[in-house]
Amino acid sequence: MFVRTRCSLVVAISLALASTANAQFKLNSKTIGAGVKAAKAVTLSDDEVIKYTKEYIQWMDEHNPVAPASDPLAQRLAKLTAKAANYEGMNLNFKVYLVRDINAFACADGSVRVCAGLMQVMTDDEVMGVIGHEIGHVKNKDSKDAFKTALMTSALKDGVSSQGGTAGALSDSQLGDLGEAVANSAYSRGQESQADNYGYDFLKANKLNPWGMSTAFEKLWKASQEANGDKKKKGSQLFSSHPDTEKRMVTMAEKAKKDGYSKP
Repeated sequence: MFVRTRCSLVVAISLALASTANAQFKLNSKTIGAGVKAAKAVTLSDDEVIKYTKEYIQWMDEHNPVAPASDPLAQRLAKLTAKAANYEGMNLNFKVYLVRDINAFACADGSVRVCAGLMQVMTDDEVMGVIGHEIGHVKNKDSKDAFKTALMTSALKDGVSSQGGTAGALSDSQLGDLGEAVANSAYSRGQESQADNYGYDFLKANKLNPWGMSTAFEKLWKASQEANGDKKKKGSQLFSSHPDTEKRMVTMAEKAKKDGYSKP
């Protein structure tokens, strides 16, 4: 079973790739409730949100095929992120999911997950631009706030999070509900723009060409054009959830030109 989560930059574009990544990232639909209730006066501290985040990412890692250290994609990611484990005060950890989706996401606890599909179609600069964008959401606390909202409207919708002031562990069913809520969550345009700029600066800090932000968007935009509004085709879901992809591509290109970088 493979589980899909939301990604602020790219979501679920399925491609026919190598056999090491021939499964698709998907939700465990058996656990998803029929409706979403309002949370019942649940108060969560930042520490509790991080605790639940760690439960969630552990569950994700157990339900998706994590690339072993010997896998070429895992080795490539480890090399790219060798200097990013402790970046700007954040403790980050990185893994590859051997699924064909062009996808990546980061959680509030600093866990960053990159799908094989993304790594197979993007250059190192583009992969790092996506990663930097996701880290930007962690740094700006967007990931924490979005995850907390998902908790309150799904797994904790009945106020079960706190028993005597102590956060309780989530069941598999609640984690399934949470996975659906996280997959359907979205960031504001302002949050996305800030994360784009963070990804751009992340590339520069790692001595990579910041054009990677623009060209990553370019690949995603072209995929969405190929889909042409057909939800069954690759890219349609991405473009419908990120209608500013082309604009963001141009904005990052103009920024790179202004800073004197040449397009690869």
